[in-house]
Amino acid sequence: MINALWLKTFCTLVDVGHFTHTADKLFMTQSGVSQHIKKLEQLLDTDLLLRTGKSFRLTPAGLKLYEDGKEILLALQNAEQAIKEDDPHQGTITMMSPGSLGLKLYPFLLDKQQQFKQLVINYSFASNKGIITSLLAGDSDLGLVTSQVANNDLIFAEIAQEPLVLVAPATQKDIDWPQLLKLGFISHPDADHHGSMLLSANYPEFEHISQLNQSGFSNQISMILEPVSRGLGFTVLPLHAAMAFAAQSMISIHTLPNAVNEPIYICRKKYSPLLKRQQLVIDWISEQLAL
Repeated sequence: MINALWLKTFCTLVDVGHFTHTADKLFMTQSGVSQHIKKLEQLLDTDLLLRTGKSFRLTPAGLKLYEDGKEILLALQNAEQAIKEDDPHQGTITMMSPGSLGLKLYPFLLDKQQQFKQLVINYSFASNKGIITSLLAGDSDLGLVTSQVANNDLIFAEIAQEPLVLVAPATQKDIDWPQLLKLGFISHPDADHHGSMLLSANYPEFEHISQLNQSGFSNQISMILEPVSRGLGFTVLPLHAAMAFAAQSMISIHTLPNAVNEPIYICRKKYSPLLKRQQLVIDWISEQLAL
């Protein structure tokens, strides 16, 4: 791969037409300029200059490199300028989160988009595993996950704790263990994990989620509480998902005596620059989750 510094030296030499003046312009020694040209010729395995005394002329290969090199250097300069200018309220951000967080955050971020018209936020719902895969592939800028993985290419930072709650029909006032067994369990993709965490911390009788009679299942985060609201069972969800359900009068949200929280991490690729708009969205999310 061509070294950008060598390429800049070569193009500057062609523009200036003199080794000593090029060295002065680039704050280098004349031998340093010659060394950069020599390294380019060795890398490309061809002569770039035909030297006659203190002057030179370009070979066909040298002319081609000069023409292409000027375009490459201009593109690099434009990219550097764009990053330096980096308006926090302009540009596109692609991010992902589990559904429970998305129900709370996406409408909030749409409000921000309405406020800042040049800021575009592309938001997808996915599992922790899907979010990690997308980040590593470079398809997402930011991810919100509830567990970390051991990967040197990723950075995780905890930004909030999400409470787990038991959600029952509004008519179900008693949530002791016998009543839960009688009521039945509405399952969902994270039900085993969330249910085991919260129920084991609060009910000595709980051993495994299979103790509960499954009375329904939904894999759509916005629909999980629909059977609960109709009296068909109870479930365990992150608080944000429970609070996002439209028919709040039809459900009862119970924060049990022994609180169980799930950590929320912001995740991104380690070697990708953190743009100002990305940091702004992280700040917004952190503030919103703290409410």
